[in-house]
Amino acid sequence: MNTMPFRAGLMLLPALLVLVRATAAPASDLNPPQLRRPVVELAQKLAAPTTPAPLPEDLVQPFNPAAFGAPDPEELRALAAAQAAANNAAANAKPTTDRELLDVIAARITPSGTLILNDEPLLIFGQKRLRVGDRFAVAYDGQTYDLELAAIDRTTFTLRLNRDEITRPIKPGKSK
Repeated sequence: MNTMPFRAGLMLLPALLVLVRATAAPASDLNPPQLRRPVVELAQKLAAPTTPAPLPEDLVQPFNPAAFGAPDPEELRALAAAQAAANNAAANAKPTTDRELLDVIAARITPSGTLILNDEPLLIFGQKRLRVGDRFAVAYDGQTYDLELAAIDRTTFTLRLNRDEITRPIKPGKSK
């Protein structure tokens, strides 16, 4: 008797069993749909977004009050008092030296521009033209002061009161 085919058959038997088991339908880890349906419906109900009820109109918002950006009333009162004190001090403070007086007067003098006529610079105030060395009267605080135009440059002019001088920029106004 030939035992060789018998032995070969015995050796192929485990491989044949593995092949049969692999082709058989695998068992599922999932429950059938009838058992899963209530769980899925509950999950959908819990995951559905809900709209919150509207808040009452008179509810105070603790993180965004109505006047959050407004300054504090005490701060406003302090600023107003400081401004009033500064205005009073500025109104009561009168220039004591020629230099301070010249600063105040020169700030109020606003020429409209410059002009060079016959190689001579002129400072223009509307229809009036002043040359270097011209003297003109300026009224300030109930007194008249005699100023001299000491120099004219392309963008600046220099005024003299007694021995004090000040140079100011020429800022022409808008033409209408």
